[in-house]
Amino acid sequence: MTELKRKQSKVISRRTFCRSAITAAAALHFAKFSAEASQMKHRVKFYKNLGYSHIGVKANQRQALEYAVKYGFDGITPRLGEFENKSTTEIREWVATMKEKGIRYGASGLPVEFRKDEDRFQRDLARLPKQASVLKQLGVKRIATWIPPGHSKLTYLQNFEQHKRRLREVAKVLRDNGIRLGLEFVGPRTSRARHRFPFICTQLGMMELTEAIGTGNVGLLLDSWHWYTSHGTAEEVLGLSNKDVIHVHVNDAPSGIPVDQQIDNRRRLPVTTGVIDLKKFINALVKIGYDGPVECEPFDQELRKTEDNAALRKTIASLNRLWDLITL
Repeated sequence: MTELKRKQSKVISRRTFCRSAITAAAALHFAKFSAEASQMKHRVKFYKNLGYSHIGVKANQRQALEYAVKYGFDGITPRLGEFENKSTTEIREWVATMKEKGIRYGASGLPVEFRKDEDRFQRDLARLPKQASVLKQLGVKRIATWIPPGHSKLTYLQNFEQHKRRLREVAKVLRDNGIRLGLEFVGPRTSRARHRFPFICTQLGMMELTEAIGTGNVGLLLDSWHWYTSHGTAEEVLGLSNKDVIHVHVNDAPSGIPVDQQIDNRRRLPVTTGVIDLKKFINALVKIGYDGPVECEPFDQELRKTEDNAALRKTIASLNRLWDLITL
């Protein structure tokens, strides 16, 4: 009987040891995974922004805030027009509400038409100081806009000089209000072909313009679609710094179409077709320490026809898949 108890005790000890070893190994694995996840989270400084108009969702700022909270976005795009006639107190209360919900602002659009005649530009420029002041009160620190890839009358140099002059005046006003300006190049060859005189259509070309403007607060709106259609590379993105990138759009491209035949307003949500190498793109942004908003701009007509909540679910799912590609 005593011998039997001794044998049972040995068996139980071995089982206990095995269980303890397995438990310890699992705990070690979990601790390692948690540490890696923590390091990953620390390295990823950019955030998922809800550009609701880009996906066909009509919403005011309060509705956009509710959508962001419900579906897991970190930020929303500001709508300047909703606040231009608000009092300082009302704006302060709204900012406090956003902070309470844990939602921040992404980039605003530029309320200045600089692509057309001089009179229109000067009228809009005169209104910009007041508008920039409102954005400053809201805590908006980024504005982004796009640059046409050509002109029907101005040669490259004439167009460059006009953009440099006009956008320098814009950037000075924004700088006085702590706001940075992001410029987006348009990459598709099909877009350039519409113009008699081609203009900037690459990351490297747009950086030449930002440097020529010379105000210190101008950089890029970097769009994965335009990066792809301009034959951009991950190495080019890695040549940038966080200071150079103001805003980011992410998209995928339709499959079965050669890159130089892609049409600008026919895109897909990111990580849906696999045509654009978004893994390289997003990991390059992590490496350079980009800390701003990342939002979808798919120009997908089917998505725009989708019911709002379904469109929001599809959009956040695509951003989550994009985040899953981060390996650094």
